[in-house]
Amino acid sequence: MRPASRTILCLLTALGLWLQPGPAAAQTEAARVAAEGIAIGAPTGAGGDPQTSVAQPVFSVGRAAEVTTSFQPLLGPAGDPGGYRAFLERHGITFGLIAVAETYRNLRGGLRRGPTGLTLLDLDVDVDLDTFAGWKGATAHATLYQIQGSGTSRSRVGNLMTVSEIEALPASRLSEIWLEQSLFDDTLFLRIGQLSADTEYMVSQTSILFGNGTFGWPEIFAANMVDGGPAYPLSAPAVRLKYVPTPELSFQASLIDGTPGGGDPRAAIDPQRRNPNGLRFPVSDPPLVIGEVSYAYNTRPGAPGRPGTVTLGGWHRFGRVDALTPDPASGLSRRVSGDSGFYGLIDQTIYQEPDDPNDGASVFLRASASPGDRNLVDLYLDAGIAYRGLFPGRSDDTLGLAVGVTRISRAARRLDTIAAVLGDAPTPRRSAETLVEATYQAVLAPGIALQPIVQYVVHPGGGIANPRDVDGKRVRNATVFGLRFITRY
Repeated sequence: MRPASRTILCLLTALGLWLQPGPAAAQTEAARVAAEGIAIGAPTGAGGDPQTSVAQPVFSVGRAAEVTTSFQPLLGPAGDPGGYRAFLERHGITFGLIAVAETYRNLRGGLRRGPTGLTLLDLDVDVDLDTFAGWKGATAHATLYQIQGSGTSRSRVGNLMTVSEIEALPASRLSEIWLEQSLFDDTLFLRIGQLSADTEYMVSQTSILFGNGTFGWPEIFAANMVDGGPAYPLSAPAVRLKYVPTPELSFQASLIDGTPGGGDPRAAIDPQRRNPNGLRFPVSDPPLVIGEVSYAYNTRPGAPGRPGTVTLGGWHRFGRVDALTPDPASGLSRRVSGDSGFYGLIDQTIYQEPDDPNDGASVFLRASASPGDRNLVDLYLDAGIAYRGLFPGRSDDTLGLAVGVTRISRAARRLDTIAAVLGDAPTPRRSAETLVEATYQAVLAPGIALQPIVQYVVHPGGGIANPRDVDGKRVRNATVFGLRFITRY
């Protein structure tokens, strides 16, 4: 059976669960949150910040919030055979396994129509070293991936903003492995090891609902940073320092090896192939520095307004990079010193239901810019709205609509003009790629969710020529439908 067929079969099984009569299992998470007194303002937001988005989804692939569910209770005694999980927890070792199976079909436009299937197994292990070995304030963590299938953007659409956030080459891969030490009464945190930046930087608690990869690690980062930056599926050796002087305010910065794939980034080899299992641990490349400051407001009980978060940050990669503008004297390609970018985001709750403050609507807005003389993308914007608990009896379900825009830099457009003048075949001039996504995450039971996703891509690749068209016409706008099944143990 093909991977796509296996994925579809798995999704149909999940749909059967959804249609079966029974108790309102999707209320379990909301009830647990209320029973345990978890409210907006508690440190349960994605990215490790206080939760200020009432519409933060229950499930998020790769950027999960601290409030999690598991289907283990549904299995009764079989959920922990031999009691090994409970034994490990008593000794400070916890683990979670997230399984994602999804299928996408390009319905029209793009490079070619047809289906693709992807599966991801994500194993996360955490060790409280105080409980395990008496090392006060220390924790350890590891994340491992097993990825199978093929991606829709790579093989069907040809767009920049990756259709699925789990799209990657098939591999068994070590993602993160790090040690963290808290200092000064848990106000300063030092983390060292192999890290992923997409779980901590420019994270919107509302945008993590959406399936497209750009709503996590924005396309301007993926396009402009060497090897796509230290983000799924790649990580890189790093040191991260986070300072939290108050529950609402945080500062963090990371010093990271600037070439996650290792080796020569100018070689025509996919960085995932240069570092196929995440075991290369490059440390000798020019470094990448990322820093941000985040402030959560209206988080305390009785605050006059609704909660929100504002974040400002930036990044810089040292070393030499290729410029897109030629040397004025020789007309040849030139190397310039370093690359950089800055960004900002706002996450804002705009409505909370009077009878259940854990349900309501949130919006997000993110923007980022980079120098246009050395980057494919010089400006990025995205925005969206999500509503959790919109329908009666579905308190844990989340509905969302989002838009992302990736603008091609002026220097890249100028190169397109030169290629069109000098080339024999028609060459379109790129401008921008726009993405619209609508999705609905339905929580079927604790630890189980089904999520249909619809995406519309305007000018895939910014308006590139279709390699399958002899006349050099642009790749047509694409309509993509996807179905994602998520389980967490």
